[in-house]
Amino acid sequence: MKLTETVIELEKKIASILDEVRELKMRVYALEDQNTQLRAELYAKKSQVPGEGYDNLARLYEEGFHICPAHFARARTDGEDCLFCLGFLQRS
Repeated sequence: MKLTETVIELEKKIASILDEVRELKMRVYALEDQNTQLRAELYAKKSQVPGEGYDNLARLYEEGFHICPAHFARARTDGEDCLFCLGFLQRS
């Protein structure tokens, strides 16, 4: 194989790789746009429903479950108050 033919083949391979890089770049742009849109939607939902998380935790506590990190989702014995849970509710 002549040197010129080898260089031509290498040039074709490089062009093919460059096409793949361009395609990947377009996919990255699309993903970045989608990420930006999803972040905006998530931010909008957070600002629309203030305190929903707190309300859910308070409801769980009233139903007799721990909401403190140490015993999260475990049933409180005999409905006794937990100082950790109460402290957590007061901080939120």
